[in-house]
Amino acid sequence: MKFASQEDIAGHAAASRRGAIEGGVGSGLVALGGSYYLHRRLAGYRALPLSLKALGVVIVVAPCLSIQAERRGLEFDKSKWEGEGVRFIHGRQMADDARWEELSTRDKLGDWADRHQYSLILGGWASSLAFAGAIISRDKLQTTAQKVVQARMWAQGLTIGLLIVAGALTQSKRAAAAQHPNTDHSWRDMLAHQEQEAQELAELKQQVTPPSRRIPATA
Repeated sequence: MKFASQEDIAGHAAASRRGAIEGGVGSGLVALGGSYYLHRRLAGYRALPLSLKALGVVIVVAPCLSIQAERRGLEFDKSKWEGEGVRFIHGRQMADDARWEELSTRDKLGDWADRHQYSLILGGWASSLAFAGAIISRDKLQTTAQKVVQARMWAQGLTIGLLIVAGALTQSKRAAAAQHPNTDHSWRDMLAHQEQEAQELAELKQQVTPPSRRIPATA
């Protein structure tokens, strides 16, 4: 087991900071540009208080900043992988890719949704908020504050529904896993792979060694 050195820790921190800057600047430009566009085109958006406009910018920037920082940190960690672990992880990745190709379209959608359920929940909340806001904004009898509250309530209702569905799917998956436990035997795979490599190396040495210098195998 290799422990992280101070240089590795500093490199990981620098990579994470670089990712945070990239995510913050990129999403900030998009959020501020979108806010400026809405301010120019929609009178209802211009009537919103500054705090709500700032909240919209924060909602866009904060997730992008943290996600990009984590991505850069993981990329740095992967660049430091070496030895048997790298070969083993690549082999597992190839096996996962082969398994993915064998899945049907329905199973692929289910597997993708299971691995991205939180992104789907966040996207569903944002989409429902935008959809409800577009419909409620046509009501001329309500004030801007009332429209904001109504759109938020509709978005929260849909989000609760998505959370219930995600919880039910997670519970069913846990129940299936309890009935068919999948014990991690990755250490066995690594040992078998190391033994195979040692055997192949011995055979290669046996082939390139002249017959006069070969050591006879003991019985």
